[in-house]
Amino acid sequence: MPSVPSITLNNGVTIPQLGFGTFQIPPDETCETTVAALETGYRHIDTAQMYGNEKEVGQAVRESGLDRADVFVTSKLNNGAHAHDEALRAFDRTMEELDLDYLDLFLIHWPLPGGSGDFVETWKALEEIYRSGRVKAIGVSNFQENHLRRLLDDSTVVPAVNQIEVHPYLTQDALRAFGAEHGIATEAWSPIAQGKVLADPTITRIAERVERTPAQVVLRWHIQRGDIVFPKSVTLKRIQDNFALFDFELTEGDVGEISALNRDERTGPDPDTFNG
Repeated sequence: MPSVPSITLNNGVTIPQLGFGTFQIPPDETCETTVAALETGYRHIDTAQMYGNEKEVGQAVRESGLDRADVFVTSKLNNGAHAHDEALRAFDRTMEELDLDYLDLFLIHWPLPGGSGDFVETWKALEEIYRSGRVKAIGVSNFQENHLRRLLDDSTVVPAVNQIEVHPYLTQDALRAFGAEHGIATEAWSPIAQGKVLADPTITRIAERVERTPAQVVLRWHIQRGDIVFPKSVTLKRIQDNFALFDFELTEGDVGEISALNRDERTGPDPDTFNG
């Protein structure tokens, strides 16, 4: 089984660069599918309160037979829980649902810039949770540079990661560079743009040359750029294919060609205007 590289976060915690995403996996399918991913070799599982399947993710981790320390588990704060005390209570509910002794990474899911709460106050609640030792690292999701600057100016703990939409049609180079400058790792959601990039002629041409699927080529592009990525599938063959990224490499030219496909095209909401 190939070894998945790890990224060392800004507090020394290590995270497998390839994980398994559970977005839009129904709860009644989540445990079986996540166990299959763990059996394939994944050691990083990404869930969220919003997904409604934390309980089943925790069940899968326990049923896998793996040591708890060998599986990196992420969850995210729901949009309705940004008030300080509600964020604390929401984290308690996450831990009850997962039924794990600790969480590896907990994120603010969206900044909600026009919402009733203030994400800086939300972040202060996450800092309290972090200091308690119940979570190994904290971070954010869907934060733009202006949101990150506010956190850096008004809080103590630098986010370990920023989980944002990234794919060949939305390369996010400036935001990724800002994160790197401040020690914030980039996690890429929607890594294949919900399949939109898979028929792109540049990607299919490279895939034919390296004898891989277009999805494998795009995921490998992420890996070589340093993104942390967690593709989702409920199909065992695709779960296995998405893991088979470490016995081939793209050339520097390939990476550049794929990056040049950027058109700043989102598949999800704009974090500057989305208020959940």
